[in-house]
Amino acid sequence: MHDAYRVDKGGKPTSSRVLRGLDVLKRHGVDWNVLTTIHAVNGDHGRQVYRYLRHELGATFVQYIPIIERATAETLPIADAGWGSHVHGRPLYLQDGSLVTHRSVGPEQYGRFMIDVFEEWVRHYIGTVYVQMFDTALANWYGEPGAMCVHAETCGQQLALEHNGDVYSCDHYVEPGYLLGNIKEKRLLELVALPAQRKFGLDKRDTLTRFCRDCDVRVACNGGCPKDRFATSPYGEPGQHYLCPGYQAFFRHVREPMQAMVTLLRQDRAPAELAATYAQQDSRRPRNDPCTCGNGRKWKHCHGAPRTA
Repeated sequence: MHDAYRVDKGGKPTSSRVLRGLDVLKRHGVDWNVLTTIHAVNGDHGRQVYRYLRHELGATFVQYIPIIERATAETLPIADAGWGSHVHGRPLYLQDGSLVTHRSVGPEQYGRFMIDVFEEWVRHYIGTVYVQMFDTALANWYGEPGAMCVHAETCGQQLALEHNGDVYSCDHYVEPGYLLGNIKEKRLLELVALPAQRKFGLDKRDTLTRFCRDCDVRVACNGGCPKDRFATSPYGEPGQHYLCPGYQAFFRHVREPMQAMVTLLRQDRAPAELAATYAQQDSRRPRNDPCTCGNGRKWKHCHGAPRTA
């Protein structure tokens, strides 16, 4: 399930077509996963979006995907108008340029969104709601492969197969420079084993900037997806991930609770036990204190506000 760009002022999706489809799944007892894009419009409403998905829709499996639309100075005017067929002169979308469209989420905005969601989740929903980003972070700190290739050390195993049999290195790289071949001519396993594809996967690790290699949360982040490495690092290096400031803010914020959950797992205990620690701390927290998410609002008006369910 994918939300549209249309959201209200509270960050809630307004697409009735999506909600009608979800009602059909619920009616027939089908397990479902909600995939929500984070973009410039809803990016300031992490807590509200999460509460909506959880309380009003009843979501138990949640994915968040940041919208990052790259463009060059030449393609930005067209890109800002949208990539749809209705746009005159629409070019082929390529992983090129260091600019982003007005719809794209900002780096700090993304980090704030994910922190807001985590602060809500860690108190009330560990073990009952599964947020892919949090599961992957916990797996990385535990030392096991996570579910998201974005934060894996290497990649290259998730190829894209087109309707005509063409195979590309990744579904983010369906463009001429990453065409591996066609399944009418070679078996898929042969294409995966090509030297070019092995290099593609290893480059995710081997082309990290020095700033990224020096980072204290690299174990959880692994530099993000190469498709979004078009920023400049604080060391002046090209190839830094666009979302790096947001990644650092988020992973540093969740590091301590993630490490606490790792300790519980290694003791053969449930990570959900951490919620009791938060409950104890929150019971002693003055309601006028700054919220633990760090956004500057009072606790009582932010993550300490009453939930609807």
